[in-house]
Amino acid sequence: MIANKHSGLVAGIILAVGLSAAPSFAAVKMVGGAPMYPTKTIVENAVNSKDHTTLVAAVKAAGLVETLSGPGPFTVFAPTNKAFAKLPKGTVESLVAPENKDKLTAILTYHVVPGKLTAADLKAEIKAGGGQAELKTVQGETLTVTAKGRMLNVTDAKGDVAHVTIGDVLQSNGVIHVIDTVMIPE
Repeated sequence: MIANKHSGLVAGIILAVGLSAAPSFAAVKMVGGAPMYPTKTIVENAVNSKDHTTLVAAVKAAGLVETLSGPGPFTVFAPTNKAFAKLPKGTVESLVAPENKDKLTAILTYHVVPGKLTAADLKAEIKAGGGQAELKTVQGETLTVTAKGRMLNVTDAKGDVAHVTIGDVLQSNGVIHVIDTVMIPE
């Protein structure tokens, strides 16, 4: 009888611990085949995504690793490798060349908005803005976010539209929204 009481107690403790740990695992999303842990920074998570190797290489070339590893918070619209591949041939190779660091930095910081804006926050701003939200980027120009059904769209200064393919990838220093197009400032 005593063993059964202890077994039940142990099972109860395991169940209670398991239930209290569940919410932290619920926020983990998979991006590029890798888990994105909300306890890690934007850079710590991005380096593990096989879909963001071009973005990570560009961030390193621009010298933005330290900034995006900082406390933030930041909202990052993170283009995938496929998004970069849609650029004209040779563009990425040219941008990561040392002589084009300023242009690369401008493009990358155009994908970053100060603050932590989840999809719910963006939708609230879109509603408050009468159908669109104007977001001032770290680069200084504006991105426009709209919603079509459940889909969030991001439009750059040139009118190119990116779709958020994975939203609300929570980080310790902000949030990432994966997008399918590279945004280019004017």
